[in-house]
Amino acid sequence: MTVTALATGIHPAVEGGLQLEVRDVSRQTDSIVSITFGDPSGGTLPSYVPGSHLIVQYADGGANAYSLTGSGNSPTQYTISVLQVEGGAGGSLAMHRLAIGDRVHVSLPRSAFAPAATATHHLLIAAGIGITPVLSHARYAAEWGTKASLIYVYRPGAGAHVEEARELLGPALTECSDRRSFQTTLMEALVNQKLGTHLYVCGPTAFMDGVLDQAQDLGWPKGLLHSEAFGAAELDAGEPFAVNLARSGVRLEVPAGVSLLETLENAGKSIPNMCRKGICGECVLPVLRGKPLHRDLYLTDQEKAENTTIMCCVSRSVDEELELDL
Repeated sequence: MTVTALATGIHPAVEGGLQLEVRDVSRQTDSIVSITFGDPSGGTLPSYVPGSHLIVQYADGGANAYSLTGSGNSPTQYTISVLQVEGGAGGSLAMHRLAIGDRVHVSLPRSAFAPAATATHHLLIAAGIGITPVLSHARYAAEWGTKASLIYVYRPGAGAHVEEARELLGPALTECSDRRSFQTTLMEALVNQKLGTHLYVCGPTAFMDGVLDQAQDLGWPKGLLHSEAFGAAELDAGEPFAVNLARSGVRLEVPAGVSLLETLENAGKSIPNMCRKGICGECVLPVLRGKPLHRDLYLTDQEKAENTTIMCCVSRSVDEELELDL
């Protein structure tokens, strides 16, 4: 069932997507639940490349991005796994409250973490809930007979999809439950990989940065390194600033604790967006004047230094005033 832009109560991030029904809810760990969605009419869902994610609208009208765990090949269902943030509310709590038969609005699948077609081997590295997009890669490799190995680090009793990973990868899976064993395993993998190997890592930002930095220090070219941030870090409320919209002739005040994206939407501006976490790159806007305070995970260091674009969902302004080509 397609979600149209004319439908009422639809979050902008899921317009043009689908309305799906919860088919199954199963607990992975005390804090992680897997949710399976299907077409209410029983039809096949749009295919997707491994490493894709969905934007799911939850009960209070907000929306979050969640990685799909399937291979993406002619799916009849979409499955995601959601971590309940300790002491948190909002999206994760709402997702954990879903029950079989509930219907939700979702975007079409989208990916910025696809497997490289030229890779001769896929080295997969995941921490915690970061297993979700990496599991999608592992399923794809198993279905198509491509070579893959996985290093999965998780706290004892807190690993999601462990049995599935074991079945998919067998001896090509290495499980680590502490930092020391992970570092030993990672170093061995980075040093001994053959030419043509691509590395894919997902987990907390600090974890990913550590893996990528270590790989580059050992001579891995950036073109062989791929990462997927499953969530932006908690951001402070930021300082208030003003934004001038050059083409509209409008000046807006952006208060502390309110994003530039929310301010623009409240002023009637329709800004394309997906994740609202500085990850997907959908809400990029051109900057004409002023220095953005970049807080996204999408723009490259060079793009941030140029100060000609801003991801308006999370980034703010260094200067008291910013001018946009809008």
